[in-house]
Amino acid sequence: MTIHPEVENVAGIRSIDQLAEDVAVTLSGSLNLRRTALQLVDLIQPTLADWAMVVIPDGRPGALTLLGDAAPGGVGIARAELAGLPLDRVLRTGHPERIQGCDLSGLVPAEPFIESAHALAPAEVLGVGLTARGATFGALVLLRRADGGFSADEVAFAQHVAARAALALDSARLYREQTRVASVLQQSLRPPSLPNIPGLRLAACYRPAAEHLDIGGDFYDVVGSDGDWLVALGDVCGKGVEAAALTGQARQSIRTAAHFDRDPAAVLGVTNTVLYNPSSTQFVTVLCARLRPRPDGTGVDVDLATAGHPPPLVLRADGRVEQIVVYGTAAALVAEVQYGATSFRLEPGDTMLMFTDGVDEAWGNAGQYGLERLRAMLPAYAGASPEVVCEAVEQDVMEYLDGHAHDDIALLAVTCSV
Repeated sequence: MTIHPEVENVAGIRSIDQLAEDVAVTLSGSLNLRRTALQLVDLIQPTLADWAMVVIPDGRPGALTLLGDAAPGGVGIARAELAGLPLDRVLRTGHPERIQGCDLSGLVPAEPFIESAHALAPAEVLGVGLTARGATFGALVLLRRADGGFSADEVAFAQHVAARAALALDSARLYREQTRVASVLQQSLRPPSLPNIPGLRLAACYRPAAEHLDIGGDFYDVVGSDGDWLVALGDVCGKGVEAAALTGQARQSIRTAAHFDRDPAAVLGVTNTVLYNPSSTQFVTVLCARLRPRPDGTGVDVDLATAGHPPPLVLRADGRVEQIVVYGTAAALVAEVQYGATSFRLEPGDTMLMFTDGVDEAWGNAGQYGLERLRAMLPAYAGASPEVVCEAVEQDVMEYLDGHAHDDIALLAVTCSV
């Protein structure tokens, strides 16, 4: 088998056989798709080819991710009509395809790679499939100038290199997709922005767990209109896709129930009925508060109910901190639950702080953060905006953690501004 051309490294002449081993070892150390593809291109050039790129369709018709050093930053995103082209056959079958001459667009269909490839024309281009886990997910495209085409042995070797690289590239591709799905799903579990409500100011804070690929189970929402609003904050047990699915169900159940009746006890009753599954051990804790600002500007009437969630703290304008007393069973544990509600009033300047257990159960060098520490730090922020209160609590918890891993942290603060 020929080497095109022979190149020297610190160990002497690198053989074509060593290249296969280098591909397997080097690419196994990264889950970054761009980095993995560029490492493959660097290993291939110039031992096996004068120019190379990796092509991975992104799922939309004609949409391609092109990876190689011909693109700025190593990544090109393009759309191309592939039907009938050799590249389309490689992606569908995994079988190699070759083109010779000056028109290389059948295997290099999009800029900025077309210009880069044509600068080497006339040339021979070889496309081989990237196949892993039983499916072809992309292609490795190699180019040689016309004075050194690919022999039959080298085509077979290129397929061998592609097979060695495919698992690492597919793992990086799946990691990227998992991260993207987790991010989109996590964002869907929280409203994009909080509404402007006359007589009220609202602020929220969300900090995901350190294990950033786990989809958290904390959520919050605000629904309502015409001076009658429901705010909800909840926490689903567990992490991952199962927890995210239950989180989505819980949030949608709350929104639907509140559309017909904003009584928090009724909303939690409906939520429990919808989520209960006798074959599942999952549950969700939820805190619901109905907010009705008084037309005369004397305050906000609050009706509060909980499904196993810690009650909120109320920071009065004069610095007093009160914990509202309310009880209720977590949702989805039993088939039927009757929830009760308690009522109180927020006076002008008062703030109600709702939080998940990522706050009071945060664990630092001195043990658990605890409710008493939270109560002790709040008086200094009497009269502050809800944004400042949320920011101060988050900062205090993170300083207490001092780098330790933590659960998802969610905060929702409501201040009476009438």
